[in-house]
Amino acid sequence: MIGGEPMSDQPYVLEMLGISKNFPGVQALTDVTLQLRHAEIHALVGENGAGKSTLMKILSGAYTRDTGRILLQGQEVHFSNPNQALQQGIVTIYQESNLSPELSVAENVFMGRLPRVARIFVNWPRLYQDAQHLLDQLGTTFHARTQVKELSPAQRQMTEIAKALSMSAKIIVMDEPTASLTGSEVDVLMAVMRRLRDQGVTIVFISHRLEEVFKLADRVTVLRDGRWVSTAPIGETSPNTLVSQMVGRQIANLYEKDEAAVGKRLLRVHDASGKGFRNVSFEVHESEVVGMFGLVGSGRTDVVRALFGADRLKGGSVELEDQVLHLYSPRAAINAGIALAPEDRKAQGLVLGMSVRNNISLPILKLLRRLGFLRFGSEKKLAWEYKDRLDIRTPSLETPARSLSGGNQQKVAIAKWLATRPKVLILDEPTRGIDIAGKAEVHKLVNYLAAQGVGILFISSELPEILGMSDRILVMHEGQLVGELDRDTATEESVMRLASGQSEHK
Repeated sequence: MIGGEPMSDQPYVLEMLGISKNFPGVQALTDVTLQLRHAEIHALVGENGAGKSTLMKILSGAYTRDTGRILLQGQEVHFSNPNQALQQGIVTIYQESNLSPELSVAENVFMGRLPRVARIFVNWPRLYQDAQHLLDQLGTTFHARTQVKELSPAQRQMTEIAKALSMSAKIIVMDEPTASLTGSEVDVLMAVMRRLRDQGVTIVFISHRLEEVFKLADRVTVLRDGRWVSTAPIGETSPNTLVSQMVGRQIANLYEKDEAAVGKRLLRVHDASGKGFRNVSFEVHESEVVGMFGLVGSGRTDVVRALFGADRLKGGSVELEDQVLHLYSPRAAINAGIALAPEDRKAQGLVLGMSVRNNISLPILKLLRRLGFLRFGSEKKLAWEYKDRLDIRTPSLETPARSLSGGNQQKVAIAKWLATRPKVLILDEPTRGIDIAGKAEVHKLVNYLAAQGVGILFISSELPEILGMSDRILVMHEGQLVGELDRDTATEESVMRLASGQSEHK
């Protein structure tokens, strides 16, 4: 038996047996086994740092293993580079797209393998025809001639899958493929993944969203601290079991909201209009967590960018503690007491090459200077204060932000704005792409800030998170605020009806 799973006569299409990998100072994997069956969706779960990506990079040929064996169709194989894995039909689709935005979908799908006439000229009609055939197989609605920069995140995922199919993929590894997708887009992607499985493709599905794992996977393997913990059919385990296996302890409630006495009104947005939204009005009070939900294109991020001064308001007003604000720049918002931890922490929230200390102090460098010189002692004291308060796990304050796990990067991104002592903190997708334990820590931080009197505007694409962490829920659709629901009465169905443009009472 493996992880409590009954033995099966069905042979494994691929086996990774006793895989170990050591990096200087880090034992990334220790004696890990992963066995994949033909035409199954196999979920691979674990906290950030559990070894999932390292194991898949060994499978893809990006890393070489220190010990262990890889068997493909029962034959031992050795991959010293990704091309060797591709030649065997093993394709990895990473969370961050590797597509070239200025090229067409077709050029990306067949990059490096463009059909030629007389081995010199690109056969463009055949290129577009072959690419379109693959897109049609996936049920997409965009054309092979479309430039990648014009595609949505979901359409880019489909392009990556078409690229994998063009390589006659037998095994496709998908690393957090749904992280940037909305609920409806996730449903489309899941349907495509099931179709691929039915066509004989084996899929390794890496995700932090357990609800998706239980909807999609046939079997699931858990890694923790670089070691194999369990493998089981999805019907023989539960979310609570997986969580305890991933973190090594029980987490009673993934969305544990502390009650806080809501105070006076802090933020008042009245009839605001701008790029991507119009006639939006709402309020945020002291110690209140106001959730904001909407599908892609609903205008959620457009609203908060305007509140932070990153985009201009074209109409309406914003008041903080009954004072009308003129938000001509992010600096004006910061000075007024508004802070925004943006959706893309890597591109917009952090300077990845800078240290934890430098990132935390970045928004308030002016306050840390004396006679034009930075007071290093004050900066270090500030960084230590927020490292301890937010439990940022880093070897040193001088460690580059890129070296931290996703959850700790997120805490640094939040710490830098807490250092400005905001009255209203806007969190745009604060738990995207981080593991179960990291999410629980962010939620704990939200509860702590609310208890201190901070008003929080909390944006998330995960409905269970919005329902679990919000005192009130604002729902956006096509640039408008179409509904506001109380915590006690909101349900997934009522929120989704509003988000999809239906009347709440339909």
